[in-house]
Amino acid sequence: MLQIHSESHKTTRIGWLRAAVLGANDGIISVASLVVGVATSGAPQNSILLTGVAGLVAGAMSMAAGEYVSVQSQADTEGADIKRERRELQVQPESELAELTSIYVSRGLDQPLARLVAEKLTSSDALVAHARDELGITEPLRARPVQAALASAISFVSGAIVPIVTLLLAPTAWVAEVLSATALVTLAILGATAAYAGGAPIAKGAIRVAFWGAFAMGLTAGVGKLFGTVV
Repeated sequence: MLQIHSESHKTTRIGWLRAAVLGANDGIISVASLVVGVATSGAPQNSILLTGVAGLVAGAMSMAAGEYVSVQSQADTEGADIKRERRELQVQPESELAELTSIYVSRGLDQPLARLVAEKLTSSDALVAHARDELGITEPLRARPVQAALASAISFVSGAIVPIVTLLLAPTAWVAEVLSATALVTLAILGATAAYAGGAPIAKGAIRVAFWGAFAMGLTAGVGKLFGTVV
C-alpha cells in the first residue's frame, strides 16, 4: 500500500521570513548606528536617547510603508495576470489548453501524456493550473502586502528595542562600546537564526549580518567622532 507522507518546505516561509529578518536587521543596525554616532560626538545622554527613540518610530513607519508599497505592486501585477488568464480561459479555452500542453511538453512529457495531464488539471481547476505552471504563481508564495508591512514594522521595533534598552542600562562612559558589542552579538544570533530557518549555512548567515552591522556602526562612529556634534 502506498504510504503518503507530508512534507514541510522552507519556501513557504519566504514571504514572512524575508520581511521579518529585513526589519529586525534594519532596526538593530539603523538605531544602533544612530546612537553610536551621536554618542561618539559627545552629545548628552538625553539627546542620545531621543535620537534612538526617534529612529525607532521613524524607521518602523518607513519599513511598513516601503514594504507595503513594494509588495502591493507585486500583488497588483499578480492580480492583473490572473484576471487576464481568467478572461482568456473563458474566451479561448482550446488555445489555453494547447498552451498548457506545450508547457508540459517543454518539461519532458510526451505529447499525448502532456495533453492528458493538461485536460485533467483543466477539468479540476484551469485557473490554478495556469497560474502555477504558466505564471509561476502559487498560494504559499502569493504577495501579501498587509502581512509583509506588519511583519516589517513589528520586526523593526523588536530589533530597535535592543540598542534602546542597552542605552538605558549601559554606563554613560561606555555607551558606544557596550552598544556596539551588544548589537553585533544580537545581529550574529539573528543572522544564524534566519539562516537556520531558511535552510542556509548558520555560520555564514551570522558572519554576513554581523559584518554589515559592524561596518555601519563603525562608519557612523567615525562621522560622530570627526564632527564632534549631534548627527
